Amino acid sequence: MPRSKRAKVREAKPDPIYGSQLVTKLVNASMKDGKKAVARRNIYLALEQLKDKDKNPVEVLRIAIENVGPSKKVRPRRVGGASYLVPVSVNARQRLSLAMRWIVEAANSRSNTEYKRYGNKLAAELKDAAENTGVAVAKKENIHKVADANKAFAHFRW
Repeated sequence: MPRSKRAKVREAKPDPIYGSQLVTKLVNASMKDGKKAVARRNIYLALEQLKDKDKNPVEVLRIAIENVGPSKKVRPRRVGGASYLVPVSVNARQRLSLAMRWIVEAANSRSNTEYKRYGNKLAAELKDAAENTGVAVAKKENIHKVADANKAFAHFRW
C-alpha cells in the first residue's frame, strides 16, 4: 500500500564547533551502533588534521563531497523479460548521501597498519577526495563509466 503523504525532509542541526550541517551529516553517516559521541570525536580528529595541513577543514570537506558525489547512476529496469541498466540522474540529496557513504566506506577500507585510528583514515580519504584521487572518487568514476556505457538504454527511462 502506498504512502498517503510524502515524508517531511528534516534539516540537520549545525554542529557545535564548526557550525556546519555537512559536519553533522558526516557524523551521522559514520556513526556505528548509535555511538554518536565516538563518531563525533573521530570526525573532529579528522578535521583537526586537515586544519594542520590545509585551509579551512569544512571547505576541504565540501570540496571532497563535491568531487565524490555522482551526477548519474544506473537503475535496473525489466523490459520484455530482459533486464537493462538504465542511466538516471541523481538528485542533490541522494548525491550528498552517496558521497558521504562512499567516503566513510573508503575510509573504513584503508589498512590499519598505516593509520592507527579511524579519524586518521578519514582525514586521509577526505584529503584524497579533495584532490580528486582516492577510492571514493574511483567509485564515482566507475559508476559514471557504467552509466555512459549503458547510454543506449536511456530511452527505457520512464
